Amino acid sequence: MGRGKIEIKRIENSSNRQVTYSKRRNGIIKKAKEITVLCDAKVSLIIINPSSGKMSEYCSGSQDTLLEILSRYHSQTGLRLWDTKHEILSNELDRIKKENDSMQVHLRHLNGEDITSMNHIELGDLEKSLEDGLTAVRDKKTEVAQRHRDSYKAVEDEHDRLNYELHKQTIKTEDNNLRDIEYQQRMSHMSFFRVQPIQPNLHHDR
Repeated sequence: MGRGKIEIKRIENSSNRQVTYSKRRNGIIKKAKEITVLCDAKVSLIIINPSSGKMSEYCSGSQDTLLEILSRYHSQTGLRLWDTKHEILSNELDRIKKENDSMQVHLRHLNGEDITSMNHIELGDLEKSLEDGLTAVRDKKTEVAQRHRDSYKAVEDEHDRLNYELHKQTIKTEDNNLRDIEYQQRMSHMSFFRVQPIQPNLHHDR
């Protein structure tokens, strides 16, 4: 007895849907590989998981084969898989890549590498760039050194000011202590010379 026909509709249970996605994805990729081997077909397959966004892909050949398939699709359908905005971004990426390659070459030249093929004018321009760079570095070094000296002097001045304030406070405290001592001594002398009351002579009353 054969299996009943499965109704094709969205699976509501997320766990069951993910299991079914994994099985069907593997089955589709397997079929794509089989038709590539059996029929020498050129196949490009892209599957994106709707839950995680992870992409699974298969291409029957190299990256050139994928571009070839896309070009055939464009020519036969008249449709493009990317719009003008994507073409602009692609051109911008190419421009940035070329600029980066040029900067890498210039950096090697500044380091004295790969300069054997440079002519007299190019070597002169390179020499001027190095001299200008060296001058800028020296000026920056002088500026940093001066800023360091100014900062150090400001710290020294603040240190001297704090020492002066501390010295004044110490003298003030010592003066206050000295006045307290002198006051206590005067009070002690006054107590010593204070007149005592005359006591009656008890011998005369006998």
